[in-house]
Amino acid sequence: MKKRMNENMKLSEALESFVSSNKLQKGLDKVNVKDVWNDQMGPAIVKYTTAIKLEGSTLFIQLSSSVLREELSYGKEKIIKNLNEALKKELITKLVLR
Repeated sequence: MKKRMNENMKLSEALESFVSSNKLQKGLDKVNVKDVWNDQMGPAIVKYTTAIKLEGSTLFIQLSSSVLREELSYGKEKIIKNLNEALKKELITKLVLR
């Protein structure tokens, strides 16, 4: 942890500094992706989602319904676009449905 600075700092700036200095952004991104998936896809799809995993820029989604998996595979690009917009950054480049 760095020494205390004498100048005033906004709380958001202090939190950003803490996250970057402790290399916590990847972990926060993984949590945010799960939250955004649940918000964007709705309860009907979340009900069949068994696992969500972000590795690098690839999002792995495990679904318990093969019919839903097939249906979602037709709109992968739109899903990626919607999730990235909700995350406010280009975090996901590939979506793998299992």
